[in-house]
Amino acid sequence: TSSCFYPLGRICVAFICSMDDGNIDEYDYSGYGQSSGKPSEQNTYADIEAVYKCLEESYGVKQEDVILYGQSVGSGPTLDLAVRLPKLRAVVLHSPILSGLRVMYPVKRTYWFDIYKNIDKIPLVNCPILIIHGTSDEVVDCSHGKQLWELCKEKYEPLWIKGGNHCDLEQYPEYIRHLKKFISTVEKSPSQRQASRRSTDQFEQPRRSTDFFEVSRKSTDRREKPRQSVDRHEKPKNQSNSNNADKLEKLKISFEQLERSRRSMDCIEKSRKSIDHQLERARKSVDRLDRVRTG
Repeated sequence: TSSCFYPLGRICVAFICSMDDGNIDEYDYSGYGQSSGKPSEQNTYADIEAVYKCLEESYGVKQEDVILYGQSVGSGPTLDLAVRLPKLRAVVLHSPILSGLRVMYPVKRTYWFDIYKNIDKIPLVNCPILIIHGTSDEVVDCSHGKQLWELCKEKYEPLWIKGGNHCDLEQYPEYIRHLKKFISTVEKSPSQRQASRRSTDQFEQPRRSTDFFEVSRKSTDRREKPRQSVDRHEKPKNQSNSNNADKLEKLKISFEQLERSRRSMDCIEKSRKSIDHQLERARKSVDRLDRVRTG
């Protein structure tokens, strides 16, 4: 029996699902949905830790039977917990972010005030990782998902959904197909996966199975032109637009503190340059006095 623990947060929801019977137990991060408190980076870490402890202590779930699923900002607490679970079965990242600051600015290094530093954590995760991202994501560019995939220690073939945006990937048929295939693959033990891979390579040399882990191969799911799910037309359009607006507003709130931190750093940098300039002027004055004395 295996269990899936999905700290999803769309951007805030999470749920727990058994691979065998499909039972789901949902929770909201602090400040989202029905949860009290305020949304913050540290609170989301505490929330996911509390849910995992509940699974472990109250239900006897082992980490090797758990798959973590994180979407958007939810990819932050997901990877934070994954780093601390060395026997974790697998991780799924849905429209993930490199870090909070990198969503707004193309920075080349990680600053101390950044939040959800996924770019620094993902290389430390030992289990298989599936990354799913839309190529037309207007909130978190697809380059975030692609760069994270390159940094994975144990890669699984990613899914780049052509035309997919930030909050609609579930409506593409290849999404659920690829996710099911991944779960079916990671349900096998590592030794079984290796044996299956060797068997496949032996009898099908010209073609490599997409069910197993790839090192540098691009997704083959790009070949299929995404179609709208039939369920998509059953959702009231106004309700869908309202839900997406709420999600994007939550994402905006999450990054407001980054903007304040950045401005604070700009002020500190300006002050430092001003002090350096004053010190340089003082040094030149001392040099002139020395020349007068020696002359």
